[in-house]
Amino acid sequence: MIRLSTPSHPGYLRVVRASAWYDLVVTAGFATPWTYALLHRALSSLGGALGLGVLPAPDPVLTLYANLMGSVVVVWALLRIVRPLSVYGLADGVARTLFAMWQAYALAHGAFRVLWLLLVAEVAFGVVQLVPWWRSRHTHKVAPLR
Repeated sequence: MIRLSTPSHPGYLRVVRASAWYDLVVTAGFATPWTYALLHRALSSLGGALGLGVLPAPDPVLTLYANLMGSVVVVWALLRIVRPLSVYGLADGVARTLFAMWQAYALAHGAFRVLWLLLVAEVAFGVVQLVPWWRSRHTHKVAPLR
């Protein structure tokens, strides 16, 4: 097991890059209207086959928001793949915390249950990227700002 003692540890930067690859693979299909249409059909088929429900029918606004999210996450993922920095891990951990909260909210309100799989990944990557920052802050005396 990799010990992620500090955000500057080389293992931590590997986690930052791994989370970026995960994001790229999972969200690339959302980035364009054409790939989203294919992904929507595939996810609905998978959810139906597993008894986890299907996605709502796509409409222009749903497609727009899916494309916006996909485009931003793809760019963010490419940045972390090309140049993984520890501060990107911190930012990504915070973003994953927010995203996990909104996924949990959606699930609590009857969203597509395949989302549970994505929620688990969000929480896992969020914890692995935030814990070293928390530990670093609590093991090193930080001078108060004046």
